[in-house]
Amino acid sequence: MPRTAETASFKFNHTMLRVKDPKVSLAFYQDVIGMDLLSVKKFDEFTLYFLAFNHDGRDLTDEEKNASRFSREGVLELTHNHGTESDPTFTGYANGNSDPGRGFGHIALAVEDVEKACARFDQLGVQFKKRPTDGKMRHIAFILDPDGYWIEIIPNQLML
Repeated sequence: MPRTAETASFKFNHTMLRVKDPKVSLAFYQDVIGMDLLSVKKFDEFTLYFLAFNHDGRDLTDEEKNASRFSREGVLELTHNHGTESDPTFTGYANGNSDPGRGFGHIALAVEDVEKACARFDQLGVQFKKRPTDGKMRHIAFILDPDGYWIEIIPNQLML
């Protein structure tokens, strides 16, 4: 169905995940996944961290990152409710894949070479849910972020 004039400007902007410890999650998404921190919005009870990939071919200024937060697609918002990082009784957020009540499933990242990406994840100690050698779908993998959210790793080219 063609887009209408009323929806022509719509973009899928971001997905939000709740995280226990922002230091751990930010290190994972920046250092392991390679995303840039676009902006941080602090409130009394929670803080929002907005991340995305930089495909501009140059380093962006903080002003450019912040200005692009709502105009681009593929943004990840990490929400940290203050105090969860130091609460020993905190049991975590539902990642959507636990029974009962399966709901949210995963986010996905397209990579040039799934095998190379998985070898890098192995070197960095990333936990796998499914390796490319597991199961019938041998061209994809699933890794887990620090809060147990599933991240599907897919090839950025169609596998024939």
